[in-house]
Amino acid sequence: MEIDAHTGFCGVIGNPVEHSLSPAIHNAAFKNLGLNLVYLAFRVEAIGEAIRGLRALGGFRGASVTIPHKVSAIPFLDEVESTARHIGAINTIVANQGRLTGYNTDATGALRALRGGAGSLAGKRVVILGSGGAARAIAFALAGEPGLAGVALLGMDGNERSILSADLRAKTSLTVAEAPLDESTLRKTIPDAQVLIHCTPIGMSPKTDASCVPAALLHAGLAVMDIVYNPRETQLLKDARRAGCVTIPGLEMFLHQAVAQCELWTNQTAPADIMRAVLESRFK
Repeated sequence: MEIDAHTGFCGVIGNPVEHSLSPAIHNAAFKNLGLNLVYLAFRVEAIGEAIRGLRALGGFRGASVTIPHKVSAIPFLDEVESTARHIGAINTIVANQGRLTGYNTDATGALRALRGGAGSLAGKRVVILGSGGAARAIAFALAGEPGLAGVALLGMDGNERSILSADLRAKTSLTVAEAPLDESTLRKTIPDAQVLIHCTPIGMSPKTDASCVPAALLHAGLAVMDIVYNPRETQLLKDARRAGCVTIPGLEMFLHQAVAQCELWTNQTAPADIMRAVLESRFK
């Protein structure tokens, strides 16, 4: 699609953004859908000023919001969708007739990735490792899953973990247990779990040989999702694959959160296969 005076735009706002893969996958999606849209990367320090500026521009359709603005962007929006409001963070802005609404497709993307790898979550026990922003998004997304047996939150930051547990109990009907993330707790928790979700930076490049889960604790009845996507197969996922677990790489969550964003902006079914191909080509 040739850029002209009618071209609308979306973009990612964060700091830094130079590493972002979002422009590549979203522009490929817009091209495939035949839309006169372009997706750009905006390095933003003053989030309020940036959102006020975007609001004033004709053709603005929406934005991805990344570190460090997922929380600080909220006061500058007109509305926040209920799941994102409970999470307390957004990663998506949708512009519609002058109104800006915040969403959290990290939650949506995690659920799509989980269902794609682990199937139905009904009756299953889930262990979440970590209690930061990604863990919050995933835990609140899981709270909407019918029949989930319960979630165990294992985090290194005791205060952060306690706050998340209290928020989940107050705002949802999810059965929640919480404990420190250490080997003793892992030994007690993992044998009875059917899903393990890793939400810490451990194992991320360049320290790719690290894992917070001893390989001996992994068992064949477990589906293991790691939100780290660089490297594509983390040490945790390598160990899980060798143990006979279903493995769900972080690229799946990244892809599905982007698919959900594209659909919010365009009101069309996103070409997930095209977006996946572009994403995978960057990791060959």
